[in-house]
Amino acid sequence: MRRLSFIAAMVAAFLPLLPVTAAPPADPRTAPLDQATLDRIGGLYHQLIEAENRHDLAAVRRMVWESSDTLFVAKTATAAEGNWAGFWGTDVVMQHFADLYSGTFVMDPDYTRVKTVGLTADVAETYAPLRISVAYGGQTPVPKPFLMIATWVRTAAGWKMATDIALPIPPPPIVHP
Repeated sequence: MRRLSFIAAMVAAFLPLLPVTAAPPADPRTAPLDQATLDRIGGLYHQLIEAENRHDLAAVRRMVWESSDTLFVAKTATAAEGNWAGFWGTDVVMQHFADLYSGTFVMDPDYTRVKTVGLTADVAETYAPLRISVAYGGQTPVPKPFLMIATWVRTAAGWKMATDIALPIPPPPIVHP
């Protein structure tokens, strides 16, 4: 017990002498990306939607991050595949896009509600309410509401889309009087 008291006393005595190396907390009012960068990424999002609506795989691929960690979350072709899944890696994501583009596939974002924010100096996220018309996996191509969440990463070649998560918005519950 005396030994522990001695150690505690030594730590207490030397603690004020140790240099402080922890960074002060970040100012929550300081955005990691300036408005010009956020506007540039917002423009990339617009270009991505246009390329996808043209079914232009080459243009879309130039905007997608070349990584095994690239992620696309969407409906599968069949319920046996799990109905919804994550598709990982640039080649797999691009094949999924090619499959989608083989039929009706149109995205119609509500650009008045699209918002891009900086998460870090090298990562941004775009939130986009939109309607998607798709004839994939037996779906009837009727515009349905979705939320698209795209994550962008800064690379040596510029900003690239790293994730595309399309979440269907369920219909409102039926309220019986």
